Amino acid sequence: MENIRRVISVIVMNESSVLARVTALFAGRGYNINSLTVAPIPDSNFSHITISTKGDKRTIEQITKQLHKLIPVLKVTEHDEMVEKEMVLVKFSANESLADISALCGAYNGGIVNVGPDIVITMVADEPVRIKHYLEAIKRFSPVEVVRGGVVAIER
Repeated sequence: MENIRRVISVIVMNESSVLARVTALFAGRGYNINSLTVAPIPDSNFSHITISTKGDKRTIEQITKQLHKLIPVLKVTEHDEMVEKEMVLVKFSANESLADISALCGAYNGGIVNVGPDIVITMVADEPVRIKHYLEAIKRFSPVEVVRGGVVAIER
């Protein structure tokens, strides 16, 4: 069976040790987490966990079934109808062409967010596959540092 990339959205009670229980479920069964983001849901006692992972159809079904059994998990969503975004911050030397870097960032829903005497920092937020393409495209500018955020997703 084919290993496919999937995003699983999990709504949980916002309390201590919930994240540890979710990650322990993955670790205990040998499933890898490619990306993980967690944030509280405004004006509630809940948090939204977004997990990017890979597996065949059976593995993904097993993961979602096991997540449903965890307490205090309230909802697990995994399907193709998710809008996904990922963010990346990249630091460049100020000696690189700011106009070229800015134009490239603009093509990927981003821009220059900080300029110092020796460095330029850019931020791009786009679909994960486009972030991958952006990171390939910026190699010619010799990035000093790259910090990639996790995927966030919302059901359509």
